[in-house]
Amino acid sequence: MGSPLVLVDVDGVLNPFERPTRGFRRHRCSPNGITFRLWLNSGHGPMLRELAEETGAELAWASYWCDNANEWIAPRVGLPQLPFVPIPRFPGYEEGGTLGSWKARHVASWVAGRPFVWFEDEPDATDCIAAEEGVGDHLLVSTDPMVGLTEQDVERAAGWLRSLDR
Repeated sequence: MGSPLVLVDVDGVLNPFERPTRGFRRHRCSPNGITFRLWLNSGHGPMLRELAEETGAELAWASYWCDNANEWIAPRVGLPQLPFVPIPRFPGYEEGGTLGSWKARHVASWVAGRPFVWFEDEPDATDCIAAEEGVGDHLLVSTDPMVGLTEQDVERAAGWLRSLDR
């Protein structure tokens, strides 16, 4: 089955939508020639790496940033290059359903039954991932997109990962 996964979204999780608390710095990122202004916290990387190391989990991106997260986000928050869920551009509500359902179907396919924690801010992602066929044990930690990832979110994930029967 493999070790559990810790899946990390970028926007709304590592990059909160409101001006964040101390510890965040403003960054300009230009994947594919499009410039974004992000708030990123260099403390998030060490916190996520410690979570993975202490629980035997593997970190991966689950974001529309896909591999761009390795170039533009990882070095700014203190993460190494990570594997990523290949989530194609959202095709719109007619074809893709909601943003949460679109991401959930790609996450479900990529994790292939492995247990996982997913830090995500899409409001319907919890119901959507639970409805996907073949999804094994998982915990969706719903982050507040105005605040982003917190220590409490990481502690919740750590408790769940430690409780897995391996």
